[in-house]
Amino acid sequence: MQKDPSSGPFVGSMMMTERAARTAGMARIGARTGSGYVAMKARGALASEQRREELRNEFELHTAEQVAEQLGHMKGALMKLGQMASYLDQGLPEPVRDALAQLQNDAPPMAYRLVEQVIEDELGRPPLDVFAEFDPRPIASASIGQVHRAVTFDGAAVAVKVQYPGVDRAVASDLENTDLLFQMMGMLFPGMDPKPIVGELKERLVEELDYRIEADHQQMFAEAYRDHPFIHVPAVIADLSTGRVLTTEFAEGARFSEVVEWNDEERQLTAECLYRFAFGSIYQLHAFNGDPHPGNYVFRPGGQITFLDFGLCKRFTPDEVQVFEDLIEAIVVRHDIAEFRRIVERIGILAPDLQVDDADLFEYFSHFYEFVLDDKVMSITPEYSSRSVRQFFDLSGPHADIMKAANLPPSMVIIQRINLGLFALFGDLRARGNWRLIAEELWPFANGAPSTPMGERIAEWEAARDLAS
Repeated sequence: MQKDPSSGPFVGSMMMTERAARTAGMARIGARTGSGYVAMKARGALASEQRREELRNEFELHTAEQVAEQLGHMKGALMKLGQMASYLDQGLPEPVRDALAQLQNDAPPMAYRLVEQVIEDELGRPPLDVFAEFDPRPIASASIGQVHRAVTFDGAAVAVKVQYPGVDRAVASDLENTDLLFQMMGMLFPGMDPKPIVGELKERLVEELDYRIEADHQQMFAEAYRDHPFIHVPAVIADLSTGRVLTTEFAEGARFSEVVEWNDEERQLTAECLYRFAFGSIYQLHAFNGDPHPGNYVFRPGGQITFLDFGLCKRFTPDEVQVFEDLIEAIVVRHDIAEFRRIVERIGILAPDLQVDDADLFEYFSHFYEFVLDDKVMSITPEYSSRSVRQFFDLSGPHADIMKAANLPPSMVIIQRINLGLFALFGDLRARGNWRLIAEELWPFANGAPSTPMGERIAEWEAARDLAS
């Protein structure tokens, strides 16, 4: 077998295929492969274990050529963009949402011998020489890699993420086709200059290909939240991680589909922890895991959540975070729409010559801060989440002039994904809370006192940590 399954003339020739042909055929072939894989899983539901294994083997990707071809149709950058869309809006037609959701979980896995080859190339030895135990069947597969459960020779259970061979070339091919991305952005935001936004997306996606960068992000979060009573980030096993293999502590717990069936108290604790992690990380760490979808969380009762997958992570500069704080102080704390307008004009969201009065401006932008505008309990329903997305994307609404004129600075791209993705989850959880008081605990300029039992326990943890340091 060739030492590096992601290189060689057969892969290179595939990646040199005309981008236009690749784009034109992607949806057709990707849909056929994806639907076939889903159909296989359905056929296997009532089959014997032996037959299920046979069906699975039929859909494994056994050669580098197959992996490269499927990367061109099901994985890569455009699949990642599809994943971004799949959890945003309960208002999407159900068949569309179901089809997009398949992109989160139903990518065919690569065959175990390719996994072996990647691990041997990266770590110098085959899996069973590196680990005491290694499950050949992946426990998860996604846009650029798949995850296997293993046990180290020290007896620790770990998760091993192995990158698909050739995925870097597939993503590079997608990202070279910037015309398509420009068109997509132009349809959503007619007044926006797409180049900086596409540049931001490209930078984040290229970073995600290097597991060493992800390891640095994840370890930073793991250390920041070490021994936290509710938030857990698995530690990275550095000597078993490289650019294409990432080994971390293994985390067990419930998936989001189970959590939405939990009782009301547990759902509310889950929502509060999600909220505190999202916005606490931005203001306290100046960073956030920019991929807020259900597959990146593992849940336990009592509001405890393990956060996974730090490949798409955004680190904000102090100046960028200060802008977020200035906007909040202007529109939320002081209700000073004139100052808010000066800020959004200064950072380029709106042009100074836009002819729109302050009342309309406040009505449009205040929706995005509505859940923290007042000191009161507010429920976030699926309908609210859908309305939030429509407020952001619907060009036929009453604020079309503002939307058509609005631009989006690169630093705001991840923030909008956080807002829309997080509140889509909150809609499913039917979350409610006094988000304003919780936010004041997290905003550096507010320094609010703990407002919930969870906040009190976190304050105790923070005090003990500060004392120890």
